[in-house]
Amino acid sequence: METIEKKLQTKTMQNFLQAILALKNEKEALAFLRDVLTVEELMDASRRWQVAQMLSQDKTFREIEEKTNMSSATISRINYWLHHGMGGYQLMLKRFS
Repeated sequence: METIEKKLQTKTMQNFLQAILALKNEKEALAFLRDVLTVEELMDASRRWQVAQMLSQDKTFREIEEKTNMSSATISRINYWLHHGMGGYQLMLKRFS
């Protein structure tokens, strides 16, 4: 069975990640991501990051649900990836702490 990590190792993904890494500032990042994602996808991604930050601050699911309007199922999934994912959330949380 192919792992998620293996599935993501494509030339297309590499090219996309290189484009992200070439962004120079917040304005460029927003412009690029807005063109790539719908407004709703972009807002959802930003709320997922907010949830990860709140989880790392030991906020309760209820507090997070009320503040972000994310479902408990989504919060649970983010919590799972926060602790059992590829380490992306943990990396960024360390950089922003």
